[in-house]
Amino acid sequence: MTEHHSKRSLEIIPPTDFIWSERLPGGAHWSGVIRRGTVLRLTDLEGGCNVAMLLNNLEVKNERYNMPDTLKAQKTAFLTKPNMCFTDMGRVVCSIIEDSCGWHDTLGGLSNASMLQKKYGEKTYQEAQDDYYKNGYDSLINELGKWGLNASDMMPNINWFSKVRVENDGSMTFIAGNSKAGNYVDLRFEMDAIVCLSTAQHPLDPNPEYAPKPIEMRVVKAQPVKTDDASRLYRAENERAYYNTKIFYGENPDA
Repeated sequence: MTEHHSKRSLEIIPPTDFIWSERLPGGAHWSGVIRRGTVLRLTDLEGGCNVAMLLNNLEVKNERYNMPDTLKAQKTAFLTKPNMCFTDMGRVVCSIIEDSCGWHDTLGGLSNASMLQKKYGEKTYQEAQDDYYKNGYDSLINELGKWGLNASDMMPNINWFSKVRVENDGSMTFIAGNSKAGNYVDLRFEMDAIVCLSTAQHPLDPNPEYAPKPIEMRVVKAQPVKTDDASRLYRAENERAYYNTKIFYGENPDA
């Protein structure tokens, strides 16, 4: 199913629009720059993956994805098409332009070393080399450090492909099986951004086994953003954030 889906996706992307692709194993971490005017597609290759993400403005690194503003402005507790990811400066990092999964967690946070030790035991780098148990928090700290950032820059993250339901008593329930093999989400970047990723398991994942899942990353050129774009028109706050972003880049905000 995954192979078929991947081939079908390539057929609808003109060769001139393709930029690069890479497979990220389960339990891995990665960071890089995703440029404005490109689309990052994340694909769940096996089903049940979790992709923790942090987003920072490449030019002003302390401007970053802001979870409270993103959720309250769009009156939601999770992300899907056509939501935008807002920064703490009232601009937009990226827009969700396609989504075959339908629910991406914004509340669950990250796993840490203590949590993994309690759930799965201990498997250190010294004894297991690259097969040691990797947690989300340390993975993202590692990537932030490559860009001159540190723990003080750690903010609430996005967990792509994971679903967490908040119950009436305030407790949170992880919904297993939310994402199937081949599910994908397309993020159109409106800002040059530092993107940090971790494919460690979700902290609320009840799986008694350490079994993080792989993903594919694919970057292509984005189509021009139209004035009737679904993400821009979703709410007045979305159009305002897009307007602010255009001004930041010295472009006509009405185009």
